[in-house]
Amino acid sequence: MRSARSLAASLLLALSLVSVATAKDIHVNNVDGDDSFTGRQDRNLSDQSGPVRTIARALRMASQGDRIILTNTGEPYRESISLTGSRHSGYSFRPFVIEGNGAILDGSALVAAEAWEHYRGHVYRFRPPGLGYQQLFLDDRPLPRVVANRELGSPPELEPLTWCLYDGHVYFAVEPETLKLPKDYALSYARLRTAITLFHVEGVGIVDLTVQGFQLDGISAFNSAREVTLAGVTCRGNGRSGITVGGASQVVINACLVGNNGTAQLLTLPCSETAIQNTALLSNTAPGWVDQGGRVYVDGQRVEGGLEELVPEEAAAKPQ
Repeated sequence: MRSARSLAASLLLALSLVSVATAKDIHVNNVDGDDSFTGRQDRNLSDQSGPVRTIARALRMASQGDRIILTNTGEPYRESISLTGSRHSGYSFRPFVIEGNGAILDGSALVAAEAWEHYRGHVYRFRPPGLGYQQLFLDDRPLPRVVANRELGSPPELEPLTWCLYDGHVYFAVEPETLKLPKDYALSYARLRTAITLFHVEGVGIVDLTVQGFQLDGISAFNSAREVTLAGVTCRGNGRSGITVGGASQVVINACLVGNNGTAQLLTLPCSETAIQNTALLSNTAPGWVDQGGRVYVDGQRVEGGLEELVPEEAAAKPQ
């Protein structure tokens, strides 16, 4: 019996070593890639081993312990992705990694010129698909938002180049002295829901990536996302929060920059655990951390009740 157990243990060890040995890099290039390629090389070759075009395709090809490497082409990746289960998890000594190389994952889309209707004076409005949270951007930068009070029964007064969300519409004030209409501005809104959703994964790293312009969250450790590390990540201009951690998830946020999000830069929910290290949570549009549950540690010290802002000296120098 003992020899049989030893044989079984040896077999399991051998199988695990084979799995680790087969962990691979998958290259993604949203300009020159092709989703029919294998992703094994970072450039196009005649054997179709070059990069795939989308992160979603790379995730479909991925296995435990793999690394997805994005090429920073200067063109944002316009996708919403999910990491789920063991195939998108890592080993104890080899995490599953999305390596951004400074690339941008963007959920915004231009507002169609015909979508706008005149409301009154220099204010126009349009109804985006999907309700609840939203952002409005001019030249890919979030515009100042005026928070609407529904008890007043009408949208608030808007200064030029500000906006509000009221009764399912986005209201935007043009510059009256320029005679511009909304179609004359490069206006975009948050079209996709969440940039990266993590669900029942373990041992994941997301590195050197910017996520922006999503309707709900930039990164959501939705449920049982354990041993997740966000390193050098920027989360900005998302409708609800830059980062949300909930549902028995464990996340380390290291050397990240989170700002210009709608209701919270960091939102924590019950049963979660979040460790924050050398990270800036800006209060420019919403509180730095909104505490709705869970345990939070800042540089190893337990904190409770939320934070208006967190700007360590080292992180303050990082560009937005």
